[in-house]
Amino acid sequence: MRMFAAVLTTAAAVAFAAAGARAQTTSEGGRPAPAADRVSREGLTIDFAVGSADSSAPMPEVLRAGDNAAVRFTIRAGGSGTPVSSLNPAAWVALARARPDAPRATCGDQARQALSPGFNGRPELDLNSYYVLALNADATISVVDPLFGFGGSKLLALVPLPSPGEDWALTSDQNRLFVSMPGARGVAVVDTRSWTVVTSIDLGRVPSRVALQPDEAYLWVADADGGVSIVQLDTLRVVSRLATGSGPHQIAFSDDNKFAFVANSAAGTVSVVDIRRLQTLEDVALGAPIASMAYSPRARVAYVTLPDEGIVAGIDAPTHRVIARIPTAPGAATLAFAPDGRLGFVLNPRTNSVSVVDAALNRVVRTTAVEKGPDQIAFSSRFAYVRHRDSEIVVMIALEGLDAEGGSISQLDFPGGQHPGGGGSRTSLAPSVVRSGTDNAVLVANAQDKAIYYYQEGMAAPMGQFSNYGREPTAAMIVDRSLRETTPGVYESVVRLPAAGDYDALVVIDRPRIVHCFPLSIAPATGSAPEAGLTAKVEPLVRETIVRSGSPMRIALRLTDAGGAPLAGVTDAQILVVAAGVWQVRDLLQPQAKGIYALTVVPPAPGLYDVYFTAPSRQMPYQRVFTFEAASETRLNRASR
Repeated sequence: MRMFAAVLTTAAAVAFAAAGARAQTTSEGGRPAPAADRVSREGLTIDFAVGSADSSAPMPEVLRAGDNAAVRFTIRAGGSGTPVSSLNPAAWVALARARPDAPRATCGDQARQALSPGFNGRPELDLNSYYVLALNADATISVVDPLFGFGGSKLLALVPLPSPGEDWALTSDQNRLFVSMPGARGVAVVDTRSWTVVTSIDLGRVPSRVALQPDEAYLWVADADGGVSIVQLDTLRVVSRLATGSGPHQIAFSDDNKFAFVANSAAGTVSVVDIRRLQTLEDVALGAPIASMAYSPRARVAYVTLPDEGIVAGIDAPTHRVIARIPTAPGAATLAFAPDGRLGFVLNPRTNSVSVVDAALNRVVRTTAVEKGPDQIAFSSRFAYVRHRDSEIVVMIALEGLDAEGGSISQLDFPGGQHPGGGGSRTSLAPSVVRSGTDNAVLVANAQDKAIYYYQEGMAAPMGQFSNYGREPTAAMIVDRSLRETTPGVYESVVRLPAAGDYDALVVIDRPRIVHCFPLSIAPATGSAPEAGLTAKVEPLVRETIVRSGSPMRIALRLTDAGGAPLAGVTDAQILVVAAGVWQVRDLLQPQAKGIYALTVVPPAPGLYDVYFTAPSRQMPYQRVFTFEAASETRLNRASR
């Protein structure tokens, strides 16, 4: 993952666009363009292919809209055929024609559009992007695109949930997100390609923690009734419920997918579950309430913290026996292991300290003081990041050399916002400090600031922030859609293919400078109707198109189905109101009677305001529905004469 906007300079973009005007490849005789192609230029050979998202499956004969597919660019040295690594190519997939009757765009046009997009001219697929997700206190998920902003905004989508989320888990292909919702007594399943809730898993009990086991065969959901529900991922059905003990609960897994560990806090036990048989093998008694649990693959031990005793206890995975009781200090709470699986960090909000446990020695090797109320921790390859409930400061602890006993701990810090990390009207179990994916940067969600901060190692303060548009982010997450080098010289991204049509797959390499467009044809989805996707119509219900600036403007829209009947129950109807590219507001419309949806906005200054509408669940992309004017008092007086 990378901040692509910082990679391509304006001068390079112009050079790429000029080169791209000569790089167009077209299919002959109007036949469908191939899904694989090759070009040789500047000493490199680039093979382009669109195949199954399952690497073991054969290349599909026909690419169809809605299919999950892997877009691959294989880059080799032209003479030797040696794979070329670390090129960081950029790529997009864009419609070849703006309209069915329009001429095919040149590759130079596609390059210019991709490198400087506008709101309505964005390529259909951007293979360079990653998205920042915020789990909000108001039963929504914000999807922020940090690489693209229109009118100063980077809000890509707003996903409405049936109830506020408590915890979440993302599949390894990053296409499905599971969100526990205590108020709805279930788990929402979010499709991260369409940013919609595709279904909800009814548990019939109050969920809290969610966790995917390493092989992702099952999703484990802890509940307030003293047990776990186990959901099979390929069917999304609850296949087992196990009573484990009174919670709250923590869930961990052995790295070989043999055992699940469920910590039952109030009961003071850890239930060891055989994953193959989905049966509890043993309830290991610890003799005191449990605050946190983490598994060390290095030691093959599940460790738990016992705050009343000031103990970190270790349970051996193969034998299910307590093999270690490591003294720390009363109040030991959150526990997490660094990426190497050897060093465990124990946060203690009573003593405002962090202790480092060496799983190879089963003892504390370092302790250091931190800010007030340490409660969350995240890792890069070089640092541990400690968030604090009662302070805005995020403390960075250098990992190098911590495996040696004694000595001081090297610390840095930066402000993770203007307010303490634990503020806000609602909390969640999910982390608010996450690695950005570049390995040397993190994101920090600050609920009271209603913002997410971006911090890169080596800086004294965050480099920037993403506004959460008036919502309180209780947790943050990354969904990566950028090309990744999966094997030497092979750059790949898994996408959901867009609507049927002729496309250009544009690839751009900085050094050597190469721009090329590979033609790509996508067929309609199997069984789709000729006008599939046009499942609703939108009609503005606005009497006045001139309002006083700074005064409320009620925007009402009527949705009807293909037959003209009112369309009710659309939970993701949204509007985007834009003024001359310098101001915007984006929010969910509120349902009214008979398929009418409305929202009141306040235009801040005189000017023209465009109103766009979208409803992803009805396959309705953004479309402009009308324009209104916010006028000054003088302008209104002249208009009334």
